Amino acid sequence: MIDFDLASLPGSFYDDPYPTYRRLREQEPVKRLAGGGVFLTRHADLTRVYGDTATFSSDKRREFGAKYGETSRLFAHHTTSLVFNDAPYHTPVRKTILGAMIPRALAPLAPKLEALVERLLGRMEGAADGIADFAAAIPVEVIGDLLLVPDADRAPLRGWSLAILGALEPALSDDAFRRGEEALEQFHAYLKDLIAGRREHPGDPERDVLTRLLAAGLTDRELVENCVFLLNAGHETTTNLIGNALELFARFPQSRAGLDLRLGIEEVLRFESSNQLGNRLAVRDTEIGGVPIAEGTFVTLCIGAANRDPEAFEHPESFDVTRRPNPHLAFAAGPHQCAGMNLARMEAAIALDAFLKRFPRYALAEKPVRARRARFRGFASLPLRLR
Repeated sequence: MIDFDLASLPGSFYDDPYPTYRRLREQEPVKRLAGGGVFLTRHADLTRVYGDTATFSSDKRREFGAKYGETSRLFAHHTTSLVFNDAPYHTPVRKTILGAMIPRALAPLAPKLEALVERLLGRMEGAADGIADFAAAIPVEVIGDLLLVPDADRAPLRGWSLAILGALEPALSDDAFRRGEEALEQFHAYLKDLIAGRREHPGDPERDVLTRLLAAGLTDRELVENCVFLLNAGHETTTNLIGNALELFARFPQSRAGLDLRLGIEEVLRFESSNQLGNRLAVRDTEIGGVPIAEGTFVTLCIGAANRDPEAFEHPESFDVTRRPNPHLAFAAGPHQCAGMNLARMEAAIALDAFLKRFPRYALAEKPVRARRARFRGFASLPLRLR
């Protein structure tokens, strides 16, 4: 049996989890965890679980009650936001948000995003941090535009998001819990005023997601928590996507020759998935890959492992920007497939296209520093030499 515990991972895992994923996928693809859950690493198994919502629930009240305590702000947030719920609540909320995320609705955001990217690039000369100076500055502004948060109010958004998402890591420290609680308290206080103002002066529902949510008839709590969810869902994962792309295009400079950026972004999503882990709860007895799964079992879906499964991808350990087809699971699948995937792709395409044109011969200045997270895979810093 492979020694593997999500609650106690070695430091080397955060730098490169893929050898561990490969051993699990080959030897124990349905890995029993110490707490009684299972850890899945095969592409076919994840696809099956994503599609079978009658057997595998996204509702996290039981899991998060034990993790956070049912009176905490983190419990209230994560059990009310879109991603950790099932139908019937999930369906209309997702439909409301999805209407603002179709390409036609996103098109008016492109000119402002392009101008932002050009401003960021204009400040970068000789050397820069690809995260702090570029990748992290983009999604916060875009989500701010979607919610029509005034520009002057956006400075705390990134910190709030990092603190709230940090509390989702498999191992929760007291400090991470405290920072998540404080971030939610501050964000809730801000949103209360923002929502009151939007009730009085509604925006254009074609572009303003908050106005769309107000029209959907959500309770005040549902409204606030789904605004928090929008920031979190669209922030760190997109920062990671852009940062991971910059690192991969530098690590494999030959990939830039004749690059079809659309295909390249899909390969970045597969090869270094921004979100590495998902979760479900078995609500009835079943089996996965011949292994019995009892009702009440927590199921962890390892997206990072599934996206390198040789049963689904030819030469899965190779970074191939011409890969086609590319059935990666970076945005999950089924009824819970990421509602913001069109937005993430648009942000990455605009940011990376402009960066590569401005700095076609950029390189890594020194070894990047990975963020020490198992669920979200990205960099804390990415030192670049710009040429």
